[in-house]
Amino acid sequence: MRTTEELDKMYQVVPCKAHGMSPIPMEGSFSVSKEVTDVSGFSHGVATCAMKQGGCKLTLNVKDGIIQEALIETIGCSGMTHSASMASEILPGLTILEAINTDLVCDAINVAMREIFLNLCYGRSQSAFTKDGLAVGSGIEDLGASKRSMVGTAYGSVSKGPRYLELTEGYVQKLALDSENRIIGYKYVNIGRMMDLIAAGENAEDALNAASGYYGRFDEAVTVIDPRHI
Repeated sequence: MRTTEELDKMYQVVPCKAHGMSPIPMEGSFSVSKEVTDVSGFSHGVATCAMKQGGCKLTLNVKDGIIQEALIETIGCSGMTHSASMASEILPGLTILEAINTDLVCDAINVAMREIFLNLCYGRSQSAFTKDGLAVGSGIEDLGASKRSMVGTAYGSVSKGPRYLELTEGYVQKLALDSENRIIGYKYVNIGRMMDLIAAGENAEDALNAASGYYGRFDEAVTVIDPRHI
């Protein structure tokens, strides 16, 4: 290691003894993390790309420093879905230190990875106070039975008002309006459930009907509109 001439001329002063690292909460216990393999936890990171064109939610389940599962959810940018598919192949099996230095192509995924790294290393993970953490497989359970991201998409304009396009329940087919043309409910179809039924042999029309439902006071509608007819 090279040192400067100015430093070499300085008088040697002995520092006070350090008290050591602060323990952090990890999977139900307070532990000191000195090595990357000391870190375990289940956490999420959410970020956007530099252009703010798209966003990513990244979920990792880390055991002894190794990423055991990764869930990548993206919105707003078509190219990001390709980056997400790459990340699902690249991240499992890496240490969190390797992962934060891995080229995941998309800025949104990279920044989300950085945020998870900070959560885990500072003891701020979702599983910080959960004994033994969360079992591997918990990441995919975040998606629910339909194995689809819970997405909300709504649009509104001054001249024509709001439109609900997709909400947690599913793809919105119809909006129910009252006598003042205010939204009071909607009809939706759960795409994941519909596709499961079709894959199981159900014909498309029956699967569509079985996967459809209503929210709010749909039966009281004075007017019903298709929200995609802007």
